[in-house]
Amino acid sequence: MEIKRRDFLKLSAVSAGSAAVVAAATPALASAKSEEIEHKDKAAMLVDTTICIGCRACVIACKQWNHNSSSPYVDADKVKYTSVTPLLDSNTFTNIRVSEVKEGGQPVWVYTKIQCMHCDEPACVTACPIKAMRKTKEGPVIYDKTKCFGCRYCMVACPFHIPEYEWDSTTPWVRKCTFCFDRQKNGLQPACFGTCPTGALKFGKRGDLIEVARKRIADNPGKYYDHIYGEKELGGTSWIYLASVPFEEIGFTKFSSEPVPKNAERAMKMVPPVLLGVAIACTGLYWYVNRREKNQANKDAK
Repeated sequence: MEIKRRDFLKLSAVSAGSAAVVAAATPALASAKSEEIEHKDKAAMLVDTTICIGCRACVIACKQWNHNSSSPYVDADKVKYTSVTPLLDSNTFTNIRVSEVKEGGQPVWVYTKIQCMHCDEPACVTACPIKAMRKTKEGPVIYDKTKCFGCRYCMVACPFHIPEYEWDSTTPWVRKCTFCFDRQKNGLQPACFGTCPTGALKFGKRGDLIEVARKRIADNPGKYYDHIYGEKELGGTSWIYLASVPFEEIGFTKFSSEPVPKNAERAMKMVPPVLLGVAIACTGLYWYVNRREKNQANKDAK
C-alpha cells in the first residue's frame, strides 16, 4: 500500500491536537455527581419485570419520539437469551431483553427493558475529556454532540455497555437514551412510560419509587427476589428494577456500591501521555518516509 506524506502529516497533526485537547481537559476532571437535587428527589423509573409482557410498545414510542429509523422489532435469530448483550444499536435507545429462567422447575420467560441507567455518578461523564456528556441536576445523563470529537471513551467507561457509535454515518455521533430530558423539561413524562399497557413502568421521584419497590416485595412474599437492582449498584441509578429471580439470571451484572468514576478518573490520567506518544510516533514515521522518498527521488534523477 502506497503511503503518502500528506497522510502522515494529517495524522500527526490530529494526534497531537487530540493529545493537547485531552491533556488540557483531564486535570479538570471531577466527580460526575450533580449536587443540586438530592438523589432521592431526582427523576427515576421503576421497571417491574414480573409485569412486563415484552410487547415493545415502549420501544416503538421511544423510536417515534427520538426519530430513530430502524425497526423496533428484533429478529428471533438475533436474540441472545440470558445474555448481558443489551440488544441496542445507534438507532435504538431502548429494547427488550428476553431471558429464559426456571421457576418451580418450569421454564419461564422474563422480559427486561434495557436502556441507559442514568447513574447518579456516571462513569461516561467522568471519562469524557471535554464534557460532551453531562449529568443534569434533575437526573438524566445527556449528550451534547456539538462538543464531541469522537474519542468514544464514554463507550469504554460505561459498565452497562450502553453508549453506541454511529459507525455507518458519515457524520457519526454517540447515541444513548436521554431519559426524554427534553420532554421532562416541558412537564411531560418519558415517551416509553405512557405507552406501557401493563404498568410495568412507573415514573416518579427516586425516593418514592424505592419505597414502592420495597412495599411490593414485602406485600408479595415469594413473588419477588428480595433485591432492588439500581438502588445501590455503582452508587445508585435512576432506573431501578424488580424481578422474580436473581438479577444475574436475566443478564444483569453484579456490582458493588462503589461508583465507577473513581476508577475512570485514575485511568483518564494516563490518556495524555499515551496520545502524546502516538503523536510523536506518527511524526517520526512521517520524517522517515519523507527522507526515504527524497533519497529515492535523488537516485531516480541521477
